[in-house]
Amino acid sequence: VVKEEKPLGTAGAVKNAEKYIDGAFLVLNSDIISSLNMRKFIQYHMKKKAFVTISLWPVKNVEEYGVVDLQPDGRIMRFVEKPPRHEAPSNLINAGAYCMEAEVLDYIPPKKFVSMEMEVFPKIIDDGKPFYGYTFDGYWIDVGRHSSYIEATRVLLKKKGLKYFAGKSEIKGRLRESTVGDRCIIHEGTMLNSCIIYNDCVIEKNVQMENCIVADNCIIEESARLKNVVVGEGEKIGKNAVIEDEKIWNKPLPAGYPRKQIGNPVRR
Repeated sequence: VVKEEKPLGTAGAVKNAEKYIDGAFLVLNSDIISSLNMRKFIQYHMKKKAFVTISLWPVKNVEEYGVVDLQPDGRIMRFVEKPPRHEAPSNLINAGAYCMEAEVLDYIPPKKFVSMEMEVFPKIIDDGKPFYGYTFDGYWIDVGRHSSYIEATRVLLKKKGLKYFAGKSEIKGRLRESTVGDRCIIHEGTMLNSCIIYNDCVIEKNVQMENCIVADNCIIEESARLKNVVVGEGEKIGKNAVIEDEKIWNKPLPAGYPRKQIGNPVRR
């Protein structure tokens, strides 16, 4: 494990691990769940003798994303940010998995916040390096925002044939399409519908929650009503509270932490 002393961006974080990289390597965005076959992805990179290969996924609403200008042989010529539909060179977006040669690290200055996607990739393309895209079938889920995180949980529960999942917790209430971590107590009369509860939480009696995410060490007091709510670590929601479409997070965000997550719903 290589720790960042401060946020360094998608490229800066890779540069931070440079001493452990001596050949081609993978970079995977941790907020992506997909059916990408890594073996085939790497084989494609090697076959093309690419400098960089990125995974690609098709979307319908190209106006909301950066798309690639992809040649018939799979080479990427440029990225086009949020184009009008009639001007979009393709409907393919960066799907968050990269196979790269070690020399990519030469494009990244040390100990600085650097974006792989916005700074490094365009420079590599401008330099004429072989930069390829790899499309795949199956599913692709970006869990970088509230709605898609919950939808991803539904998809994974369904794939495993589960109505809900609970760790080593005490469940007296009812769960539907929800997950509960360890050392939690869900009291009687409580209903969790499409919720994600982390560890060490207490959900008191007669609480109704829908489409909610609750981080570690939280308390939701009796008869609260929550819908489309994200509750940060260590928070307490009072008795009879009624909250909808809110983020409850009173701790200060770390320096450099993204204040706005850009996600994408489930695509199949």
